[in-house]
This record gives sequence, structure tokens and C-alpha cells, in this order.
Amino acid sequence: MNTDAAPDFIPGLELSRILYEEAVRPVLDSAYPGLRYTAARVGSGSEVLGFDSARSADHEWGPRLNLFLAPDDVAEHGAALHRLFAERLPKHVRGWPTHFRHHDPEVPIGLMELTEGSVNHRVSVDEVGGWLRGRLGTPVSAAPSVRDWLAMPQQRLAEITGGAVFHDGLGTLGAARARLAWYPDQVWRHLLACQWQRISQEEAFVGRCAEAGDDLGSAVVAGRLVRDLMRLCLLLERTYAPYSKWLGSAFGRLAVADGLTPSLTGALAATEYPARERHLCEAYEYVAALQNAAGLADRVDPACRPYHDRPFRVLHAERFAQALAATVTDPELSGLPLTGGVDQWADSTDFLGLTAPRRAAVDALARSAAHGVTP
Repeated sequence: MNTDAAPDFIPGLELSRILYEEAVRPVLDSAYPGLRYTAARVGSGSEVLGFDSARSADHEWGPRLNLFLAPDDVAEHGAALHRLFAERLPKHVRGWPTHFRHHDPEVPIGLMELTEGSVNHRVSVDEVGGWLRGRLGTPVSAAPSVRDWLAMPQQRLAEITGGAVFHDGLGTLGAARARLAWYPDQVWRHLLACQWQRISQEEAFVGRCAEAGDDLGSAVVAGRLVRDLMRLCLLLERTYAPYSKWLGSAFGRLAVADGLTPSLTGALAATEYPARERHLCEAYEYVAALQNAAGLADRVDPACRPYHDRPFRVLHAERFAQALAATVTDPELSGLPLTGGVDQWADSTDFLGLTAPRRAAVDALARSAAHGVTP
């Protein structure tokens, strides 16, 4: 923001609420009485997940609002509303400018800046169904299908179910948020099984790398396993996992964080394999006990043990994957490989932002399973 001294920080969701109540709603009441709309702050932005700070003000943060209208009203009034807000919104809200300027034409990132002219604001006007379809790649006017769920990144689901709705005159956004609040039971069980399967695939590599003299490789694998355990805990506590920038922050809010964090940080900080293995085993056993306590599958012994005849201690996490998979009876899921949702096997932000390729990849996995290509 181009000012000598920034105003006192206000959480972005609160700033959006003030923008709506003190600026946008009065304009709508005056110029469009009787117009049905929904006003919210959802979608991208650290404030939607509650992780924003004063640092966030350096790009696309500020007085922002999502305004949703019925499809016919978007077509009839959308452009006019955008112009109306440009002329009638206040120049700032609690000292934070409502005008955003692109300082670099090659980078479409808006920065707050005071202006004497019309406001290049961040009040979007959309139709709920089209906006959701653009974010998720599928209509959500009805319950999503199994493949829909597997193709939707948790970051996107968190962005839609997080944030705040200030007025829901249409009712459609609230209904969609309720449908997307968490996975259906069978999908949840499948994703948990897939997350345990991920851990099983690499837990022995921490020791094998160290044995081969590759301590750096051992540490890298340990870091991957810590990440997978964190995401597993988020699944167990029915919380969508955000992408990497906020993963630790989201994990820190979980009920298990205080008890599990010392083992996870110990595994990451360890400079020698024995300590790394010890901390990982503590973490495995802690999360395994949580899985048993959830009562979603038959109890599995949570104790670590040797990796076959090799001198590495592991959980053999595939035991938990198999126990959970045995409870999945939905035929659309029970025949799938334990690869899971799109962000359990892909973590490229660019790829996860592409709705059609995400769905195409999930469909390809399902077709391969149906033809017996995958186990």
C-alpha cells in the first residue's frame, strides 16, 4: 500500500464485513431496492482461512467482497453495479483504500492505493453456480459425485467453506457451503485409507537412505512423512488441508497439535538417523492411536515394529490402510486404487488450479481400475 504509515491492521474478514455493512449495502438499498443478492467473502486470500496478518496487505488484500446475484440479474445489472460501486464506494474503509492498482502490467496483482478518481474496487459480481463451477470444476447444485469429490482440491474446498457470509438473500451459497462442509462418510474413509497408504510407501526409506550413507535423503523422506502425518491428522479432525503455505498453521489449530508437534519437530530437527527414527515412531504410534479411537475400522495394533528382516522400525501403515479400505462399500470407491483425492497424489499449484485436467486425471484412474489395469 502506498502510504507513509499503514492503518492499524484489521483482519480481512472484519474489513470485508465493514465494507459490506457501511458501503455496499447502503448503495444497493438506495439504487437497487428489492434486489436479491448474497454478500460474502469467500475464495482465494489468506483472510478467508483466517491466516492473514499485516504482511498480507502487500498484495490483493484489503476491503474485498463477493456479491452474488441470480443469473438473470448478473446479465442485466452486473456491469452497471461494477460502475456504480466505482463511483460511490468510499475511498477507504477504516483507513484501508478501496482502490487497487496494478503496479506491474505483467503481474495481475492489485495493491491498495488512495485515489481521487473512481475506485478500481474489489467487489466482484457473479452468479453462484458459475462461480462455484469455475472454482471446483463441477456444478454443486446437487450433492457432488464420488469423482467430483476426488477431483476437488482441499484448498479450494477450504476457500469455499471458509470465509464468511454476511447476507444470503439467494440461499444458494449457504446451501452449497453446507453440501461441501465435509466429505461423505464413504469418501472420507477412502481418503483416510489412501493417506495411510502414502505413509506406508515411504516409511522404510528413512532408514534405507541412512544405511546407504544418504543422510540428506533420509531427512528429506522424513520431512515428507511429517507432512503426510499432518495431513492425516487434518483428515481425522475433519478439516480441509490448505496448501503448503498454511499447512502448519492449520495443523497448529488441531486438538492433537500440542501432543504431536514435539515428535514431528524432533523428526525434522534430528541430524542422525536413530533420533529421526525414534521421533517418527512416536508420531506414528500417536496418530495410529487416534485412528483406532475414531472407531472407523477394526482396531489395529499401533506399535511400531521391524521392517521385515531389515533393521528399521516402522509402523507398517498399510495395515491401517487395509483396515479402513475394508469399511468402504461404495462400489465407485471400493474398486479404486488407494491413490485418493487429487491433492493426495499431485501438489503442483498450477495443476491443481486447472479444473478440467484434474477431473480428466481422476476419470482416467477410475477407467484404469475398471479395466483391471490397476490393482
